[in-house]
Amino acid sequence: MAQSPFLNQLRTEIRLRNYSIRTEQTYTQWTVRYIRFHADKHPKDMHDTEVIAFLTHLAVDLDVAANTQNLALSALVFLYRYVVKKPLGDLSTSIRAKKPTKLPTVLTRDEVRKVLQQFFGVNRLMAALLYGSGLRSMECLRLRVKDINFEYSCLHIHNGKGNKDRIVALPPRLKPALALQVKEVELLHAADLQNGYGEAFMPSALARKYPSSARSIAWQYLFPSSTISVDPRSGKSRRHHQFQSTFQKAFRSAVRASGITTPATPHTLRHSYATHSLENGVDIRTIQEQLGHSSLETTQIYTHILKRGGQSMRSPIEDIFPALDPDFLKEK
Repeated sequence: MAQSPFLNQLRTEIRLRNYSIRTEQTYTQWTVRYIRFHADKHPKDMHDTEVIAFLTHLAVDLDVAANTQNLALSALVFLYRYVVKKPLGDLSTSIRAKKPTKLPTVLTRDEVRKVLQQFFGVNRLMAALLYGSGLRSMECLRLRVKDINFEYSCLHIHNGKGNKDRIVALPPRLKPALALQVKEVELLHAADLQNGYGEAFMPSALARKYPSSARSIAWQYLFPSSTISVDPRSGKSRRHHQFQSTFQKAFRSAVRASGITTPATPHTLRHSYATHSLENGVDIRTIQEQLGHSSLETTQIYTHILKRGGQSMRSPIEDIFPALDPDFLKEK
């Protein structure tokens, strides 16, 4: 089924709209699951009723998270709008799962320090960028050599979430390590050119307009993979950026080794960056721009974290607890 004409048509529609390879893979996987759930019935012979049945199965039988259910719905909305050419009805908005309101997990400064100390090599630099500049993990992985501006102490983030570009501050303390990383990339790129490789992925329009740029050092990934791989779309052998799963494994190992008890993921460093910047007195509008949030409301969640912290109010137990008897709670 993976190479069926129908799925190839779906992939073509996705690529025509310049969606990422990850979106292509996700939408294709959800389409396959939808078809198999209905015993390999063709989507053109199904519509609203079958979509509702599939989403109900995900929510009731599999107990998936709201984000997962909404992602499946987005894939099917795209399928019926652009491939089947029979857009879904109002169900595309009426049955969308409500996301629970949750405050993001934030590490203390000491916890961040303990976690960063457990990284080795290039992974430590990547983790430092996530915390130091508030990057998403994929934004960090997709950085090219040309995206670093040492003179103006900034990074240019291309095609971030929502396909938006932005400029973020580069902490001066990370400049020396980044300069060394660029040197490592230059050496690796020179070796790739000698071995007949050295061409980096470029968006199709730019690749046609500047055919020689793909082999330049400027377009090489700042955090390249250790191996040459085959591009799933073009079939060309290239050195891509490091796999996201590789960094995620390194992050989990660092958290375990640090001894902290707070559950953390790479995205936790971005949350910690925003919260600690607010504590440092940085204007919330500036933080919004740094994070690339479309709405200020999204950024304001970090102010709620500060307001709900242990230093935001005085508990009444402080007024009655015997301050001079620290063993009070130990008494039987």
